[in-house]
Amino acid sequence: MAAPLLKLLGLTALAAPAARAVDLPQDHEEALIHLYNGGGVKAYGPALLVRKSVADKVSLTGSVYVDMVSNASIDVVTTASPFRENRVEWGLGVDHVEQDTLMHLGVSRSTEPDYVASAANLDVSQDVFGGMSTVALGFTLGQDDVGRHGETGYFDHARHWQYRLGLTQILSPRWIASVNGEAIADEGYLGNPYRVARVFGAYVPERMPRTRTARALQLRVIGDISDEGASDRSAVRASYRYYRDTWAVQAHTLELGYTRHFGPDWLGDVAVRLNHQGAALFFSDNAQSETLYVTRNRQLSAFNSYALAGKLSYTLPGETAQRYGLQLSANLELLSFHYSEFTDIRTGQLYHFNGQNLQLLLTGKF
Repeated sequence: MAAPLLKLLGLTALAAPAARAVDLPQDHEEALIHLYNGGGVKAYGPALLVRKSVADKVSLTGSVYVDMVSNASIDVVTTASPFRENRVEWGLGVDHVEQDTLMHLGVSRSTEPDYVASAANLDVSQDVFGGMSTVALGFTLGQDDVGRHGETGYFDHARHWQYRLGLTQILSPRWIASVNGEAIADEGYLGNPYRVARVFGAYVPERMPRTRTARALQLRVIGDISDEGASDRSAVRASYRYYRDTWAVQAHTLELGYTRHFGPDWLGDVAVRLNHQGAALFFSDNAQSETLYVTRNRQLSAFNSYALAGKLSYTLPGETAQRYGLQLSANLELLSFHYSEFTDIRTGQLYHFNGQNLQLLLTGKF
């Protein structure tokens, strides 16, 4: 029963049958169109991913992701001018299987007119206890080069380290649980050259610390709730994530989801996500005293956010489509953010906004 559950939820990489070693991810390709609109920001563009195995032990992955951004967010319209820019991210990855061990090495590079972010990551997962448990370790190193519009070169840099540790456990033929921890460290320029703060009602450049460390822990459980022998299988999932950093930001995220097959060709999924975040020590909507650090970055203020997501996948009919496993998916996410300290200076009211995130995805195998 564990294998149908994993197939239903798309989690075949989490556990393998006890009788064989870990498998490489399947050869496949993905073509994506994405569109985000919310809070004065519009972002849209295509993405493409191709994965191909070599000699049954190595799998190569290449991806490109494009964002065409039009920004008139609350930060921009109140202190600067709206702008348009393109962001392009390239990624390359290599997966290697050795008995019960899966190793992944990846690199990525994202470029914008005034920002370049590069990263390299290494992940290793190991099946133990006959495939009933999977232990995963990971590390990512990133570096950002920060510039300004209209200026040549970069005026500062930032480096990022992320360490990951996870355990996935098959609890029964119908239930799987996982626990994942993260340790994150940032150093360098961690602010925004275009953002300002308010002190005694006057606008001043924000002043940010140059170091930050964080810890996060996520618990997740997934269960098959189908009737015995049912062809239209269904599953539920629940996850909770806790985050805390040295800037005193704390966040709690709860997500609940339900997945169901509707016949052999249709797969539906719905999810709801609730998030609460506390403010950073040096956040102030309008500081009434001079401090070493001060910011009016709404992402560091206290807020509550809510998300409702729905996804529908359809396996295309026809001999050619069946041969290549063509599947079309549509994913729509509705977002709502409510800030409890950050105000819209045009109205003096606490700021809130709604957003929509739409993705259309075509996948196939070869």
